Amino acid sequence: MFQKTFAPIALALTAGLACAQPSPVTLTIHADQAISPVSPTLYGLMTEEINYSYDGGLYAEMVRNRTFRADWSGVNFWYLVENGNSSAKIVPDHTTGPSEALKNSLRLDVDKADAQNQAGVLNLGYWGMAVRGNTEYKGSFYAKTAGDVGPVTVSLVSDETGKALATTTVSGIAGEWRQYTFTLKTGAAPATASAANHLALTVGHAGALWLQLVSLFPPTYHDRPDGFRIDLMEKLAAMRPAFLRFPGGNYLEGDHINERFEWKKTIGPLVDRPTHRSPWGYQSTDGMGLLEFLEWCEDLKMEPLLAVYAGYSLHGEHVNPGADLEPYVQDALDEIEYATGSTDTKWGAERAKNGHPEPFKLTYVEIGNEEWFDRSGSYDERYAQFDKAIKAKYPSLQLIATAPVKSTKPDVIDEHYYVRATQNFHDAGHYDTPAGGTTGTQHWDGGHYDKADRNGPKVFVGEWATREGAPTPNMGAALGDAAWMTGLERNSDLVVMASYAPLLTNVNPGGLQWDTDLIGYNAVKSYGSPSYYAQVMFGSHLGDHTVKSEVTGAGPKFFYSITKNTVKNELYLKLVNASSDPQPIDIEFEDHSGAKMLESGSVITLSANDMQATNSIESPDLIVPVEHNKSSASAGLSGNGHAGFHGASIPPYTIEVRVFYLK
Repeated sequence: MFQKTFAPIALALTAGLACAQPSPVTLTIHADQAISPVSPTLYGLMTEEINYSYDGGLYAEMVRNRTFRADWSGVNFWYLVENGNSSAKIVPDHTTGPSEALKNSLRLDVDKADAQNQAGVLNLGYWGMAVRGNTEYKGSFYAKTAGDVGPVTVSLVSDETGKALATTTVSGIAGEWRQYTFTLKTGAAPATASAANHLALTVGHAGALWLQLVSLFPPTYHDRPDGFRIDLMEKLAAMRPAFLRFPGGNYLEGDHINERFEWKKTIGPLVDRPTHRSPWGYQSTDGMGLLEFLEWCEDLKMEPLLAVYAGYSLHGEHVNPGADLEPYVQDALDEIEYATGSTDTKWGAERAKNGHPEPFKLTYVEIGNEEWFDRSGSYDERYAQFDKAIKAKYPSLQLIATAPVKSTKPDVIDEHYYVRATQNFHDAGHYDTPAGGTTGTQHWDGGHYDKADRNGPKVFVGEWATREGAPTPNMGAALGDAAWMTGLERNSDLVVMASYAPLLTNVNPGGLQWDTDLIGYNAVKSYGSPSYYAQVMFGSHLGDHTVKSEVTGAGPKFFYSITKNTVKNELYLKLVNASSDPQPIDIEFEDHSGAKMLESGSVITLSANDMQATNSIESPDLIVPVEHNKSSASAGLSGNGHAGFHGASIPPYTIEVRVFYLK
């Protein structure tokens, strides 16, 4: 993920020294003095169905509205095809469908058609369909007929030329509902992917054809059937996330109780999933069901952080604690059993039936989402009811409260922060507030805490972001994020998990419901924002404990954190200069552990000339990390355990990670 340069580090770090400089910062690091543990699950992912994050995004389905939902104007994103002198019409049919979950269908009535003049339907996809050369696409549909409409011709068609880029036929369509599968293989052209394509299904005989659940997938990550987009999964993997919080925030609750994420309706064959409305204004296919979330964790080696519905929905509806809430508590217990139960349990057996006999490891369960919005004041009792039932059956699970509660002490409390960059610069020490304030001489020795109670629950910063830039963050936001993350790392004995939100956005017009979002994409390609690359840098260099340090001469826009990896014997120093001036810095090391040599390792920088600079779908690589070649110079630890690196300078608007090796 990092561009490499072989310029000497000394040159790379002194850019801008011709300008007037502030006083040097002196940072003293006591490499042999551990202060506090760093949570191994500090950095993870939070996701929900917003900004077309799943449908039209991570979930690689190319067909939009595959279950034929209709409004007054017709069946959304589906259009009639009448080639040549063929004649046909399409209507939504609410009287027949292939399952109890999908009781509707699209009816195609063909009055006139032949092999050369076919009639049918086409789908536009999510702002087009990405078609690449020499690629295999796997599809399926459910169908039945009245009369002999002949074989169904399935084609990927170029919008610009009208020519088929790949085509196949499906024969034997019968009079009863059945699933049919097909494969489309493109040739060598087009050389580059384009989204200006659509899917067509046509027939060459008169008659009636009913269709439901028309689906088409490109190659997917790890070749999972009905799986995820490769480019987006690769970007997420580069963040090295330790956990996934799912199924999301508002998406868990729904606007109304009957629009919540009902996990039992999201498992098993797609034809048995009825779909449901997302609180962000569009219908979710539920192709991303409970098992798909768990397999996502498996693919990226993340721990599942399961959020269960707790009886409150966004428009103010709530379930009273007590008998009314009991079915929802039982539903949560069933959900936990589905994830973790052996195959001799009811829901563990159901998971095995769905294709995954092995149970998943589960450490954390979150009770609801942002329950501070519930004006009824019922969350305290509702949380206690969930806590009692879950702990009785699963005493080792750590439970997360999403609002303060008094009736019982949660293991973890979920806190959310959406702010501007300047607020993060002022509040980077939110969980520490060391004695001495934020300027002058600062000591990091386990410190003086007057904001965060170390005797209270642990903290999960379940949603946070510096909200500057649209649709994705600019460099100012990345600097605010990095400043905030230095504070999270220093206090990871308390902050056990943190996840940026929202994670994903489709950048097409109409694809965005919330900015600012970490990763942007369209049907063809994706890009990482400056904030994304800050996440990659921090997540890729995280030790297992913090070490003692002092800094003098630091201004209000200088931030740092230091963690040590005791297995690799490496130090990771994160530095943030959010100022418009370069920041000279001297680094002093003290180590009396018997280490003989301290060697300067790689230096990774993320910089821009202005805080408004950013990446975009058209210019994805304007701001990317640059990894500088390892310095040939080494600083030997003297007899008194001292070493120094002097004369460097951090450029303006720069995030930097330095790796040091103790020999």
